[in-house]
Amino acid sequence: MPEYTVLTMIGMVAVVLAELLVFRTGVFRTVRYWVTMIIVWAFQIPVDGWLTKLSHPIVIYRRAETLGLRFPWDIPIEDFGFGFSLVTLTIIVWERIDASRSGRATTRNTDTR
Repeated sequence: MPEYTVLTMIGMVAVVLAELLVFRTGVFRTVRYWVTMIIVWAFQIPVDGWLTKLSHPIVIYRRAETLGLRFPWDIPIEDFGFGFSLVTLTIIVWERIDASRSGRATTRNTDTR
């Protein structure tokens, strides 16, 4: 399997597992998280599409390092997974820091011993 694809998949799985097993902020259950992701993709698509368009690319990917699936506007499909991982991990860490500073308990920290 291509290197960029493998690293993207590892990143996505690692972030989801970090949320579900370590941070437990509950972001995947919130509407504001999914609205945030829609906003991110709304900006990612035109910018990434312009940078990776096959007619005149600014960023060039070696075909052997990706699956070769491009959607929409010639964006390598792996870019969406990579963006998901970066943005989601940032949100999870922010949520955890905010909960710690405000004294709110996250799902994981509900034990009051």
